[in-house]
Amino acid sequence: MTPTRTRALGALSLALAGSLGLAACGGASDSAKPGGAGAAVNGKTFTLDISADPGALDPHGSAVSALFTMTQFAYDNLVAVTKDGKIVPQLATSWTVNGDTVTFTLKDGITCADGTPFTAQTVVDNITYVENPDNKSPFLGVFVPAGATATASGSTVTVKLASPAPFVLNSFANLPMVCSAGMKDRTTLKAATNGTGPYVLKEAVPSDHYTYEVRKGYTWGPAGASTAEQGTPAKVVVKIVANETTAANELLGGTVNAVLITGPDADRLAKAGLESVGTQALIGEQWYNHAAGHPTSDPAVRMALTQALDLKQLQVALTSGKGTAATQLAAIAPSGCVGDAVNGHVPSFDAAAAGAALDAAGWTKGPDGVRAKGGKKLSISFLYDASLGTGGSAAAELAVAAWKGIGIDAKATQQDQTKVSGALFGTGDWDVVWEPVNVSTPDQLVPFLSGTVTPKGTNFAAIDNADYTALTTKAMAANGAAGCGDWFAAEQALYKAADLVPFANNVIPTFLKNAKLSIVGSIVPTSIRMLG
Repeated sequence: MTPTRTRALGALSLALAGSLGLAACGGASDSAKPGGAGAAVNGKTFTLDISADPGALDPHGSAVSALFTMTQFAYDNLVAVTKDGKIVPQLATSWTVNGDTVTFTLKDGITCADGTPFTAQTVVDNITYVENPDNKSPFLGVFVPAGATATASGSTVTVKLASPAPFVLNSFANLPMVCSAGMKDRTTLKAATNGTGPYVLKEAVPSDHYTYEVRKGYTWGPAGASTAEQGTPAKVVVKIVANETTAANELLGGTVNAVLITGPDADRLAKAGLESVGTQALIGEQWYNHAAGHPTSDPAVRMALTQALDLKQLQVALTSGKGTAATQLAAIAPSGCVGDAVNGHVPSFDAAAAGAALDAAGWTKGPDGVRAKGGKKLSISFLYDASLGTGGSAAAELAVAAWKGIGIDAKATQQDQTKVSGALFGTGDWDVVWEPVNVSTPDQLVPFLSGTVTPKGTNFAAIDNADYTALTTKAMAANGAAGCGDWFAAEQALYKAADLVPFANNVIPTFLKNAKLSIVGSIVPTSIRMLG
């Protein structure tokens, strides 16, 4: 889970800056133009509004975008990805990929925020931690290939892959590295940070704000970026502001510097002359709970719920008319595969066919118009992420009305990202959910779409599609983009079976005032410049 307001993508995210979905990874946008602001100035505080609290701060513990965004300030990755898809140094100064062996050679002089050296063995410890299924990290199989083992020798880390990993460097470009003391005592990471990143957390007030201070002497950012550059913020404050209009007003008033806006407030910010950085993302993604005991475990119900919806109408409502149809699941640029895997493969809008499918499956309408089978009414619990904004609410109303029209009793509930994540990866108390999972390469989605289900795995929807599994296995054997045909065919197997429904893309703007920055999946901390 895709993926800012920075309201959310990711990962996987997964995340952009904030909380639109599960963590997103990969994606890139240019720095916003400075507009009428002056030159870069030192000593300033950069303040960012996000819409949901990240919960516990352990960077390996959650895939929500809010956490993924905040993680970037205090933690580094082995390598980084540029906006054009190039892999560049970060903690590692060089690397090789040779068959099932990947090596990384660390830069000299890297230190943790506590002053201790960062070593190759610490990298091994991070990989080993995520690989251990008992630790329940959502990054297993996403940012660390499943079954991989790592060893250290001097400043070199050698990773042995258990199976092909066609985009392995892109994956490691999103794995945050925790320092030794944090690895030894994970409890210290719940409300504090322990990494090599450009900032260190100094104050944590959950559901209110988090304050970071810059690290002097930091020189190992992406492609050698440092905190000595003119305009680097002395402090970063991340505020939790759930209401998008309030956040927009704070930006206009100059009390914050960056806000991701998904709804109509974007128009007034643009009209006010504020610059923005836009990121293309999948924001409309409908998941079904396939687990036993849920009405959506019935393929006929999933098909009916899909066919009852006019997806174009939902797209327009969700994006306030500004979005486009979904094209693929790994939507964050630069994507490992380019093309349209969706059009013509999702079941078409046909309410009559939806009703007929339910009739054939034994779901008959009662006097109240609600269908039932075996004495049990066809009622579904429908969750949608609050970070989808007012468009999300409008689209959800349309969906509920359409489902009721074919005899399904649907109850929609808006929840913040943390609560949605808790339902998906914890309680399982949901039937349908709108929660975008944004990534840049299709292999990172495999653990979300197949394999071990929650709570032991990240397959929160309990999807079991044999065609998807066979096609992804084939695609994994190809090198990078050479497997894109099979990756797209694998996605289409999900769509044809109504196992998953992507329906809307949009360019999500992060508006800025008195600052400029770049977004590559999430805000790049070393790109932030405060303007006088």
